[in-house]
This record gives sequence, C-alpha cells and structure tokens, in this order.
Amino acid sequence: MDTILNDNLKNVLKQLLGNKYFIVKSIYFDKPPSSNWYVSYHQDLTISVDKKLELEGFECWTTKQNQFAVQPPLCILQSVVTVRIHLDDTNESNGALKVIPNSHLKEIYRPETIDWTVENEVSCNISKGGIMLMKPLLLHSSGRTTNNRQRRVIHIEFSNQELPTVLNWAERINFN
Repeated sequence: MDTILNDNLKNVLKQLLGNKYFIVKSIYFDKPPSSNWYVSYHQDLTISVDKKLELEGFECWTTKQNQFAVQPPLCILQSVVTVRIHLDDTNESNGALKVIPNSHLKEIYRPETIDWTVENEVSCNISKGGIMLMKPLLLHSSGRTTNNRQRRVIHIEFSNQELPTVLNWAERINFN
C-alpha cells in the first residue's frame, strides 16, 4: 500500500481532502486489448459494507463474491471521492473515462434522462502516472479500446463519513 499511497500522493490528498478522509474501497481495473468492453453511462451508487441488514435509508442490496454492496443515503454518497491512478496513457482510443461535467451536482441522475441538447461529454485523457479525482455521482462511461493498447487503473475511494454503528465499511483503511 505504501508504494501506491506514497508521500507525494498523500500530500496531494491531504491538501485536497483534508485529514479526515479514509479509504473505503480499492479496485484494480485492467482493460487489455484482447478482453475489451464498453461501459455505458452510470453513477457509482453503492458502497461496500461488511454485512447485510435492514437499515433505514440503505437500499438495493447486492452480493457479489461474498461482498455486500448497498445504496446508502445520499449524504454518504456525496462524501465519497475517487482517486484514479493511471498506469498507462489513457485517451479516447483505449477507453478513457468520459464524463458529463457537473452531473454529480444533480444528485441521482439517471442516464436515460440525459438531455444531450444541454449536456456535453468530456473525455478524460490522463498520462501514465497521472491521477484523476472524481465524485462517484459524476455520470461516467468508457469506450472500447481501438488502438490495441492496455488501460490499467488503480481506483481508490475515500470517505470522511462513518456509517451507522451497526454497519461497517468493508474496507476501511486510515492513510494519514
């Protein structure tokens, strides 16, 4: 973890997020040219937790590979910040993230309701070693790779919100 969260990245995160944020989820994405897929516009509306239980405001439970996910109250989703560390150059040709700017400010924004006469799409081209910060409520998508190049990303989600005492983040790591 120290290799990824080195002092340089920790300093950037502390400047942008402050000292109260902690890691709540991490994912490694590998989009190799031989196994290529398109991801349609969506918001990341769930968090990973340690168990499933009936709790007011927590809905749409799912379980994948013994991991529980749930859509929490909006205030928890709004607290999450994602840091994407790019291990390869990423552009439109190898599935760079496309976003609808400021869509996270519309709270829950269903992709089927996007008004393309008002909204515009921006491709997030990031150089190898670059980082991108985003709110998971930002509508985002990614295309198929067309240049035969790999796209690898380390995706780390941070929050400063504690969950109700009966529920825990599945992956809670302090990084300060």
